[in-house]
Amino acid sequence: MWPEILLASVLAFVVYWFVSRDKEETLPLEDGWWGPGARPTAPEDESIRPFKVETSDEEIKDLHRRIDGTRLTPPLEDSRFHYGFNSHYLKKILSYWRNEFDWRKQVEMLNRYPHFKTRIEGLDIHFVHVKPPQLPPGRTPKPLLMVHGWPGSFYEFYKIIPLLTDPANHGLSEEHVFEVICPSIPGYAFSEAASKKGLNSVATARIFYKLMLRLGFREFYIQGGDWGALICTHMAQMVPSHVKGLHLNMAFILNGRILTLFLVRHCPRLFGFTQRDMELMLPFKEKLFYRPLRESGYMHIQSTKPDTVGCALNDSPAGLAAYILEKFSTWTDSEFQELEDGGLERKFSLDDLLTNVMLYWTTGTITSSQRFYKENRGQLFKQDRIKVSVPTGLAAFPCELMHVPERWVKGKYPRLVSYSYMPRGGHFAALEEPELLARDIRKFVGLLELP
Repeated sequence: MWPEILLASVLAFVVYWFVSRDKEETLPLEDGWWGPGARPTAPEDESIRPFKVETSDEEIKDLHRRIDGTRLTPPLEDSRFHYGFNSHYLKKILSYWRNEFDWRKQVEMLNRYPHFKTRIEGLDIHFVHVKPPQLPPGRTPKPLLMVHGWPGSFYEFYKIIPLLTDPANHGLSEEHVFEVICPSIPGYAFSEAASKKGLNSVATARIFYKLMLRLGFREFYIQGGDWGALICTHMAQMVPSHVKGLHLNMAFILNGRILTLFLVRHCPRLFGFTQRDMELMLPFKEKLFYRPLRESGYMHIQSTKPDTVGCALNDSPAGLAAYILEKFSTWTDSEFQELEDGGLERKFSLDDLLTNVMLYWTTGTITSSQRFYKENRGQLFKQDRIKVSVPTGLAAFPCELMHVPERWVKGKYPRLVSYSYMPRGGHFAALEEPELLARDIRKFVGLLELP
């Protein structure tokens, strides 16, 4: 009797596998209310309001007073960035911030692009919306939503926007011209923070989908890294018929494929790994265990008790700068921990770095931004099993926190039409290597729009 039961079970599994393997599953398009109190009975105001970045003299004076009162602990000898942000170099950052950094000038630069706000699910959602200054005859721009992560902001895209919206004046062809929308995640910069628990990446994906509909876009491209990659992936899982293409510069692959690494070293091709994959992943112990362990302490804090560390960071500009800018060091290149200055000025200007910090400081949003980790704890695995049915492209930057081979990406994104080994760059690709990222986005869209 048992052989018959076993055989029937095996046959049932085989039938189920063949029937379900190609079944498209989507995230449910639900609804939410994240404002204070109960949801009003009146319809939500769907107007789109112009917004301007502004800062008062009192805020600047308060910032300077706090910087002047900074207390720093001397670093250990020859510690460089191995213990975190080196306080000798932090003194230079604080001196520049206090005495040379021109926030007024940066505010003018931020307002160079049009800003807006609109109310969605009880929250004021901020976004930058940039249209092409000119279009070739008979062309319409391609709508592109670009989503940032932590500890970044919409400002990460300021250098790539002109390459996408005005390519002819930046050495690129007019074959693909984009209309770019860069929202701030709720609780980041100028987007209102939730008053209630539970606003995670799925809810954010739904809010941004509603934003695109409100702007009149029924079909659009989406792009993101870090949290932006997860939010955009959820949008593709939620409303695949509206997403023409999904481009990522980071992929969350969590379903156990890493276990194959124990078998792959001596026969990588058997598992679909290229020589370049092996170069980016070896030595396994360092790149897939020790480095993620070194770089993920913040994640445990923010996934459990974000408000505690948030109290300190929201009160101290020096602490906020060290906490944020340390990520722009080792997430850009892990070798930068060997340098006394963390290599920050090798890839970024102090003006760019401090502008991003100021978007957290002037809005007081470091705590609400960190809560996003707690709200997403456990969510990553729930949606990981849902494959993405829309065309996908991935730009694999060599200094990203963890390399994800094409074979792994295809497991979750079966319609992967473009996978690029980028020649250089790390986690903050749009700010660090805007032209490389812009070219890869254009290549991906070109593959989808072949005549």
